[in-house]
Amino acid sequence: MYKELTSNEFENEIKKNPNAVIIDVRTPAEYQSGHIPNALNIDISSAEFPEKIDELDRNKDYYVYCRNGGRSTTACQYMVSVGFKNVNNLFGGVLSYEGELV
Repeated sequence: MYKELTSNEFENEIKKNPNAVIIDVRTPAEYQSGHIPNALNIDISSAEFPEKIDELDRNKDYYVYCRNGGRSTTACQYMVSVGFKNVNNLFGGVLSYEGELV
């Protein structure tokens, strides 16, 4: 099971958690238009998505987002189904995020 986090919860957790890995599952073009600092871009619509997720350390804490929360919800469900234990979704996506974007 993954957790749904509000913008404030998401921002606070990624700032205080040295084990945090932030994943932006939008397209590369969307990522380039503005993303959360230090986020990895792993496009959920890419054929390589499962392979790239499989390369990640399942013991880390993952914070996943997209534009409005739909694609990241799918990504979180997938990650949990393949054995990831600590997966968090940004409720409302980057549109709801109140923190800094780069």
